[in-house]
Amino acid sequence: MEGGSFGAGRAGAALDPVSFARRPQTLLRVASWVFSIAVFGPIVNEGYVNADSGPELRCVFNGNAGACRFGVALGLGAFLACAGFLLLDVRFQQISSVRDRRRAVLLDLGFSGLWSFLWFVGFCFLTNQWQRTAPGPGTAQAGDAARAAITFSFFSILSWVALTVKALQRFRLGTDMSLFATEQLGAGAGQTYPGYPVGSGVEGTETYQSPPFTETLDTSPKGYQVPAY
Repeated sequence: MEGGSFGAGRAGAALDPVSFARRPQTLLRVASWVFSIAVFGPIVNEGYVNADSGPELRCVFNGNAGACRFGVALGLGAFLACAGFLLLDVRFQQISSVRDRRRAVLLDLGFSGLWSFLWFVGFCFLTNQWQRTAPGPGTAQAGDAARAAITFSFFSILSWVALTVKALQRFRLGTDMSLFATEQLGAGAGQTYPGYPVGSGVEGTETYQSPPFTETLDTSPKGYQVPAY
């Protein structure tokens, strides 16, 4: 019972790569990993353009360097987190302790919920700064990169919210199974079994039975005479 808690098989069971790759949680992690690359990649490569007043570079999002840094940090953090949690999913079935499994699921739940909120903030922030960006040669050059970062920020909100929901389902499933196991163990420990009946020490004549074959046993068989001396 403990080995099959929190949505995984029994501890030590062999991992099926095909079934693992088809799991919704695995697909969501891979999608979130790709989305994170599509956010911080364009910002790093094309998110900084030449300023109109000089050769120095400025952020394409209204010249706000904080917007570019926030987008890069958010995407890079999601990239590393997806890789780490994907590795944890692979090793999750090898965890035999229910307490360790519970901690892993809680970590997944907390981080996914936090990053869902941060992706929402980042999407709103980048969209607001892009709307305030004045048109110019640098803006036109890096416009596709800015729009790609905003678009995949929105997609990241959906994927990380879905990961949060999946983690919450795993946590509820593990909690229900742990409570079920506790109730079963408690019922088994408190269950009494009927013992052997204890007599009073004095048996009545009604309960006495003669040994078998005594009725057919004849001490003086016919045809036999005792010799006289």
